[in-house]
Amino acid sequence: MDKESSRNHQSMSSDAKQRQLDQFRIQNTGNPMTTNQGKKLANDSETLKAGVRGPSLHQDWHYFEKMTHFVQEEEPERVVHARGYSAHGEFECYQSMKHVTKACFLQEPGKKTPLTIRFSTVQGPRGSYDTARDLRCQGVKFYTEEGNYDLTTIAMPVLINQDPMKFPDAMHAYQAKSDDDIPTATGAHDRFWDYVANNPESIHMVTWIMSDRGIIRSYRMMESWSINTYLFVNEQGVATFVRFVWKPVLGVHSLLQDEAMKIGGLDPDFHRKDLREAIAKGFYPEYELGVQLIPMEDEFNYDFDILDPAKFWPEELIPVQLVGKMTLNRNIDNYHTESEQVAFNPANVVPGIDFSNDPVLQGRLIAYHNAQVHRIGRNFQELPINKPICPFHNNQRRGPMRFRIDVDQVNYHQNSLANNTPYTTPPEEGGYEHYPKKVEGVVIRGRSESFNDFFSQTRIFWNSLTPIEKQHTIDGFSYQLGKVRSASVRQQNVDLLVNVDKELATIVARNIGVNPPEGSHVPVSTVYPSLSQYRTPKYALTQKVGILVGDNFNDNEVIGVLNLLQDNGVFFLIISDTLGTVTGANGTKLKVDETFITTSPYLVDTLYVVGGNSNNQEKFNADVTNFVHDAYMHYKPIGVASTGQSFIQASDKNNLAGVVFSANNPNFGEQFLSAITQQRFWNRT
Repeated sequence: MDKESSRNHQSMSSDAKQRQLDQFRIQNTGNPMTTNQGKKLANDSETLKAGVRGPSLHQDWHYFEKMTHFVQEEEPERVVHARGYSAHGEFECYQSMKHVTKACFLQEPGKKTPLTIRFSTVQGPRGSYDTARDLRCQGVKFYTEEGNYDLTTIAMPVLINQDPMKFPDAMHAYQAKSDDDIPTATGAHDRFWDYVANNPESIHMVTWIMSDRGIIRSYRMMESWSINTYLFVNEQGVATFVRFVWKPVLGVHSLLQDEAMKIGGLDPDFHRKDLREAIAKGFYPEYELGVQLIPMEDEFNYDFDILDPAKFWPEELIPVQLVGKMTLNRNIDNYHTESEQVAFNPANVVPGIDFSNDPVLQGRLIAYHNAQVHRIGRNFQELPINKPICPFHNNQRRGPMRFRIDVDQVNYHQNSLANNTPYTTPPEEGGYEHYPKKVEGVVIRGRSESFNDFFSQTRIFWNSLTPIEKQHTIDGFSYQLGKVRSASVRQQNVDLLVNVDKELATIVARNIGVNPPEGSHVPVSTVYPSLSQYRTPKYALTQKVGILVGDNFNDNEVIGVLNLLQDNGVFFLIISDTLGTVTGANGTKLKVDETFITTSPYLVDTLYVVGGNSNNQEKFNADVTNFVHDAYMHYKPIGVASTGQSFIQASDKNNLAGVVFSANNPNFGEQFLSAITQQRFWNRT
């Protein structure tokens, strides 16, 4: 990536939010160094001393300012979602949704709304790694003309708990132990699986996490759902139940478990770099926003409770309407101010969006604001990344780090001295009014009986997976439960899992050394194709190819392939044994991006095996062979140049599915591009 700074995309600052942020963007390069008070500095390398070998002096105000800022510059990290990354973009409305909502950003086809986004994992701290098997989250802050709207979603359509009272318990069990702060960024330990076994509503979400959905290939290829049930409200005051889903245009793709764990060590920032590189190269990630709508009068017309956050709304029963597209077109300039300090809250809605009685949603409406005040400070909403683009006025004053200078002296309501301003706005003129839901019942701590079917939808999810996806899910359960030291906890989980699928639980039991389960799964045979990733769109676009090449390569052949990849938006890395350049037989020079030491076959999607000459030919050949072996074992496409045939050959132990040879093949380019598009060859032996 030649230029990472989003300043390369200055044309994108035409939107209102970027113009607002431009006021706070500071260029330090080329300017004299000063203190925070503007005093120019003559020395920034040595402390003030009594003689060159003497003690430091308390009057060294510059050192005091510099060091105290350094030791205090990190604010408390998020309790969950600590590790994340952000980008800027815009949302474009496809169709008017006036018939169901008066939300301003969904009123007119073609209307564009600026936004910022933050992707995150859940369990690991900020210093963990991107590719852990985990629940991933996505927060989108729409900067609308009627205020900020925060749409928070996660990479699966079901949640681990059905009541917000249990969320702290689930997270305490999921996170590292308090005595040793181990393990990092994984639920593969006794405490988490003890929680699962004793809280059966959790098995649905856990099964999703153990599937391919728990180890995404890229943030650019992540589908995510709102989980909670909201309300759309139109101008006539008619409400409709709604859930949201973001569908990535590139399709939904995942890593293999072995890849995810190895990439975590090879490149902990794999997903961050992937997102940033794509935006910097102008291949902007795109996601279509879908809504599922249920009329209020149909609330009880399904065999699941539509307010239960541990249940999905099947697309086959409740179709997804695509209402717009989000495009991420600008990288952040400063991680701390644009990602670490961005603050989301599902309570931040605009007129036309309201809240259902979903119990977890109701609990979330209380928690987020307090979390941000604790983490960032009382006036966190005044930070540039959180500030709305529309004016805001109220009677709130003071507090730490207050940016605003409110010059009026009347800060209460009602009043006569300021003509009762700031004034309230009637709903018909844009004032927010809550939908008048009818409520009834006695005050009680309890849960609706309609929430208590924990296994039917989990069974449907399992039924809907392809054999390959099922095997990956078995691998996920077997690895995670295999890390549990308590035989009792392992057995309890197998006995729980049998309710989902007898064969699944039996295989896992054998893999983790406990007794096969008694009983059988719930008698549900329903299949929903939308739950499988098998039918997801597949593109060669932005797939990454590792070019394994040495000196004396065939110039015309290799340059032709590189041009083909570039013309089709395929990223590639030139990989050799040393940095510098490699030279073709006719003198063409290629700049080497990575060496066999600095990269890995796990970090690319495809290989193009060219071969060539090296000063240490034996090691070069061994490195290429190792790359080919690992890529082949992970079902990745492999293109083989005429000079690279010795590195992979057919035998009675392989069928070379997904391996495309250039020699005597006039259609090599087309076939190689097709293989890159397919991405994995599961029929490979």
